[in-house]
Amino acid sequence: MRITAAVLETSGGSFALRETELEEPRPDEVLVRVSSTGICGTDLEFATFFPTPAVLGHEGAGVVERVGSRVTSVAPGDHVAMSFTSCGTCPLCLTGSPAYCRSFDALNFGGRRPDGSSALSLDGAPVNGHFLGQSSFATHVVATERAVVPIDKNIDLTHVGPFGCGLQTGAGGVFNVLRPSPGSSIAVFGAGAVGVAAIIAAAISGCSVVAAVDVNAAKLEAARSYGATHTVDSSVSDSAEALREIAPHGFDFVIDTTGRQDVLRTAVEALGPLGRCGVIGVGPSQEMSFDWRSILNGRTVTGIIGGSSLPQVFLPRLLDLYAAGRFPVDRMMTSYPFERINEAIADLRAGKTAKAVLTF
Repeated sequence: MRITAAVLETSGGSFALRETELEEPRPDEVLVRVSSTGICGTDLEFATFFPTPAVLGHEGAGVVERVGSRVTSVAPGDHVAMSFTSCGTCPLCLTGSPAYCRSFDALNFGGRRPDGSSALSLDGAPVNGHFLGQSSFATHVVATERAVVPIDKNIDLTHVGPFGCGLQTGAGGVFNVLRPSPGSSIAVFGAGAVGVAAIIAAAISGCSVVAAVDVNAAKLEAARSYGATHTVDSSVSDSAEALREIAPHGFDFVIDTTGRQDVLRTAVEALGPLGRCGVIGVGPSQEMSFDWRSILNGRTVTGIIGGSSLPQVFLPRLLDLYAAGRFPVDRMMTSYPFERINEAIADLRAGKTAKAVLTF
């Protein structure tokens, strides 16, 4: 079938809307008409080096149009959120940890199906896609069944897209991994969409101290409206000293969403004894280093992918919180028509919006 996709024709370049051919779903795949898709920092990062031509996008939501012969979890007409895919057969998948699937990188970042084929083609030539199980910068997606999650039809699909990655990652890092007890303290480094999701989750969990750290004053002001009790503007103050004033004995938990070596070091050093650091940011730093003494006293550093969630279980629960008004992330979303994708990316890079969402 003919669809419209935002094709990245040159790594690091802009996206061009092109008529693209999309194959019919295979037995284990689902055809989804996309209603919305968030733009995530991972899309921007991979756009600088992903083999082109390519279709990215991995925070899609929409309506199922057709399903493969072996698909049982969804049917045509179902509303779905889309998330990462996984093999479903390795020990980690079978024990409820698909975010750490042994084939995660190959399945989500390889640009092709496991057999080397692509559902997308342009002018008769294959296009790299299947990005995190979907490639949702397009009007339609052929996704694996494991990448789709049926959701309540009463929820506005316009706001659902970002739940599949960024919001799931931030909230899951708190709910599923750190699991703070009421009265504990946490510092969240980076007050973008992922950080805001973590802040809301920390507030719901009953943390008495929720400190947001960022260089953007507007994001920090917004963070207070989402549950931050303290804010630290590291562009105008010594963040390490400011954090010591907030938590003189160190924080129980910290989360880094920036992927910056200097920020992560500050985060780890802000922990108290037995403190835990969750690392969920994909950013510019390729290596991380710490003074060995900063890991003593029982401190731990834990990498977190996809909020360590089982999307089919976690996303509906997160959307229940949203529907109840307890996870009000729609306030930070800015919608853009699909054809304005490059404008949306520019605004996101410039910090003009916390979360850009493409609508169809």
